[in-house]
Amino acid sequence: MVALLLHTVPLVGHPAGRNGRSICKATSVSSETPNPAGTDHPADHPTDHSADHLPGPDVAQATRDIAEVPAVEVITTAAVHLMSAAAVKCGLAEGPDAQEHLDLDEARRLITALAGLVTASAPDLGSQHAAPLRDGLKSLQLAFREASVIPDAPGQGPGEKFTGPVA
Repeated sequence: MVALLLHTVPLVGHPAGRNGRSICKATSVSSETPNPAGTDHPADHPTDHSADHLPGPDVAQATRDIAEVPAVEVITTAAVHLMSAAAVKCGLAEGPDAQEHLDLDEARRLITALAGLVTASAPDLGSQHAAPLRDGLKSLQLAFREASVIPDAPGQGPGEKFTGPVA
């Protein structure tokens, strides 16, 4: 069994204490006993409903915190997380081990999710927020194309079903 726990985390650009804004972060916690040997099925383990995995009294505060955050900030924060992860998976991270993180299958998934989010939310974000997200998305799509050994056909690259062909 998997449960979701809510934790408050500061919004990007809003350090804790500056304006008190935060968002809830869902964390999945498996209540099954880990099986490092992999010899039996996870269903063979009893479900643990102990209080160790339950959130404390901060849940009410976390709910109030998330209620105060405008949707634009939540959407933008999610998009920035997707962009950051996609950039790392495209091999764009800084440092000598950046190429070790290159994983174009994962990058494709992240870029496609980002394209769906940006395209669907653009009318609600307004040009002030949507334009930089679209620019970042296009940069990632081009970086993916450049990193790929086998090029996708026009319109078949990551997220292009939402954005159209990127050149």
